[in-house]
Amino acid sequence: SCFYGIVGYMQSLPPIILVDKPINMTSFDVIRQLRKKTDIRKFGHAGTLDPLATGLMILGVNEGTKQLTHYIKLDKEYIAEIRLGESRTTDDLEGEITEETEVTKPILVDDIVEHVASLIGTHALPVSAYSAIKKDGVPLYKKARKSAEQGAVFFDVPMRDMVVYESELLSHMPLSVEGKQRYVVTVRFKVASGVYIRSLAREFGKRMGYPATLQALRRTKVGDFRIEDAKSLDDF
Repeated sequence: SCFYGIVGYMQSLPPIILVDKPINMTSFDVIRQLRKKTDIRKFGHAGTLDPLATGLMILGVNEGTKQLTHYIKLDKEYIAEIRLGESRTTDDLEGEITEETEVTKPILVDDIVEHVASLIGTHALPVSAYSAIKKDGVPLYKKARKSAEQGAVFFDVPMRDMVVYESELLSHMPLSVEGKQRYVVTVRFKVASGVYIRSLAREFGKRMGYPATLQALRRTKVGDFRIEDAKSLDDF
């Protein structure tokens, strides 16, 4: 078990814990909360989640932080809601709309199934401009924010081979956003380490013939670790 009784609790967290990250928090916000709740100072995590993403985080506690390198490269599973009809600067709902098209034509289920399946394999895709990957020693999101402050869009992003092992359609439905017609496709992805789901969402929209952005994202597995075994921050 990852959790113990009140007696000795502060000093008795196991070296590796699983946490279900809530929405609107950075990965480091989770660590800040755990420091306050447990009075333990040394935490680390094996892979970030964006603020709008939820789900499984693997955290190391004290000496457990030395084990995190074993988990960073594990395969991951996500549930992604992809919104067709708009693209955004951040490739998720945090950013400003850069392109939009109302989805008024009927979308055939066979087309959705075909294009979801087409994402299985290895694809050379640009990473999101608002990712933490570094270029010239500087995180891309810092470069992108600086460009935005100057009224420009940052396009100098690297390409990366992204490996998708499984891609399964879970649901699809029309959506009205402030009177504008959109369409949401929910997909389960099993991917290799280093895959940006925001990049897959953009690519899926391209294949469907629409601008696209990530509406919601939940990480459900990392290797053999499952979200069902994770605890919320309120459980501490």
